[in-house]
Amino acid sequence: MKKNWYLLYATRNLPHAAIIKGMLEENSVPVMLVNKQDSSYLNFGDIEVYVPVLLKDIARHLVDKGLLN
Repeated sequence: MKKNWYLLYATRNLPHAAIIKGMLEENSVPVMLVNKQDSSYLNFGDIEVYVPVLLKDIARHLVDKGLLN
């Protein structure tokens, strides 16, 4: 992974990662999802949500605020 991307969140739940991605994109934060789940056994590996390092504080605030709702 390039140094200019920050691992913001990791989950094993693809719909949850997609919701976080959508919420960040609605707030003009670029997002990259990396699916590291095993294709046969979905309980192995995570889906990682990356944001640009320069926007990590904004993204963290948005995710924290969103998870409280």
